[in-house]
Amino acid sequence: MLYWIAKLLAVHYSGFHVFSYLTLRAILAVMSALSMALLVGPKMIARLSRYQIGQIVRDDGPASHLPKAGTPTMGGALIIVAVAVSTLLWADLRNRFVWITLGVTIGFGVIGFWDDYLKLVVGNSRGLIPRWKYLWQSVFGLAAAFLLYHTAQVPAQTDSSCRSSRA
Repeated sequence: MLYWIAKLLAVHYSGFHVFSYLTLRAILAVMSALSMALLVGPKMIARLSRYQIGQIVRDDGPASHLPKAGTPTMGGALIIVAVAVSTLLWADLRNRFVWITLGVTIGFGVIGFWDDYLKLVVGNSRGLIPRWKYLWQSVFGLAAAFLLYHTAQVPAQTDSSCRSSRA
């Protein structure tokens, strides 16, 4: 969104052309995500602790995991939201790779959220069964591959024989 605004302003003010550089936008995206996490993180951790939304440790696990009991969980949601918002602010939203990558990231976040939900709300200390995790991760990965293949705009994007001869 901010990239799009900068492109509109660059027509009138040449200083905004600096936002066309991918490296600058990547740095700004990282700084935005970090700022969001640092601003929201402590409040989120305090809230999770207040509602006792903490890690459940299984009895059959290693003894070194026992001190983790009660550690606030669901922190991945903070990271996913910070990355998604930062991406939407600074990325070129006309680029299909941005949307596919963001979709896979959010999809994997949903898998992690469901795993934590099963542990915390349902009370299943094992969470999501590993084969279901792998299945859904494979589904998201294959969906990304399918989208990349079917949205290719030139044959070189899908033809393995068109690789560079530089080795």
